[in-house]
Amino acid sequence: MRLDPFYLIVDSAGWIERLVPIGVRLVQLRIKERPDSEVRSDIRIARTICDRHGCQLVVNDHWRLAIDEGCDFVHLGQEDLAQADVAAIRGAGLKLGISTHDEAELDMALTVRPDYVALGPVYPTVLKEMKWRPQGLARLATWKEKIGSTPLVAIGGLNIERIDGVLTHGADCAAVVTDITRSQDPEGRTRQWIAATSRWRMAPSTDRVLGKPGRPSPCPK
Repeated sequence: MRLDPFYLIVDSAGWIERLVPIGVRLVQLRIKERPDSEVRSDIRIARTICDRHGCQLVVNDHWRLAIDEGCDFVHLGQEDLAQADVAAIRGAGLKLGISTHDEAELDMALTVRPDYVALGPVYPTVLKEMKWRPQGLARLATWKEKIGSTPLVAIGGLNIERIDGVLTHGADCAAVVTDITRSQDPEGRTRQWIAATSRWRMAPSTDRVLGKPGRPSPCPK
């Protein structure tokens, strides 16, 4: 499995309506503290838009609703992983991404054979308070050595200037939230992210750790 190097994370279908048509290929719908009825509605809207534009939708936490609405990818944090029915998720044919912050969490994540592992925060983040110190680039390389061919997502404090750093240290894609959603021009910033990750989109994944963009080749969905 290969992920697009630009992983957008947003908290509503409204953001997906605005940004996915620009050319986003991988987006996570991360909704917190809203009624299930509203979450379900947003998932339906998001799925329709993503299907129309060839974008992979990942639903954060709400795995039951994701199954009900015919989605094919969910993301779970560690607490959610402990409470989730992984057998039901896999039985429904969904792919699964898992958050990690330390070695114990990585070991736990690997027991469910995830389709990707996320490591964060790589840099200081303003999105939420974290009990973990910034991981740094060297930690990404360590994680990639441990997980091998499983895709690695870098998250936390990322901006355009930091993209190449995380992708040359083992990450397969860079996840972004506030650098886009708090931008004065989210659409323009999204275009900048798409452009900044373009050479990595065409690079063989084995070249990324070496920092070589590689020769262009078709990118699987």
